[in-house]
Amino acid sequence: MKAFQANLKTLEAADTQVLGVSMDSPFANKAFADQIGVTFPLLSDWGGDVTREYGIYADKYKAARRVNFLIGKDGKILEEQTDKEAIDPKKIVDACERKKVSR
Repeated sequence: MKAFQANLKTLEAADTQVLGVSMDSPFANKAFADQIGVTFPLLSDWGGDVTREYGIYADKYKAARRVNFLIGKDGKILEEQTDKEAIDPKKIVDACERKKVSR
């Protein structure tokens, strides 16, 4: 999340809306965002319906895997980073910048 925050201006300049999603409550998300200085919205998937729909629920941990999705305006997933790869959002940031240049 901090890495996305660090790249927020670049992403917004590329017409990208950054959202975080977790299975935590809205109150926990707010406290977490305040604690780490995240200014983009953190959405709550309390109950895990969206997490399961996207196929990222890990039964082993009873939680969502770490995943970054770049979703196009048509709702289709354009890029995806999972698990350890998702810690550094460079692939997503680069894809957003490429889309901006190619317009």
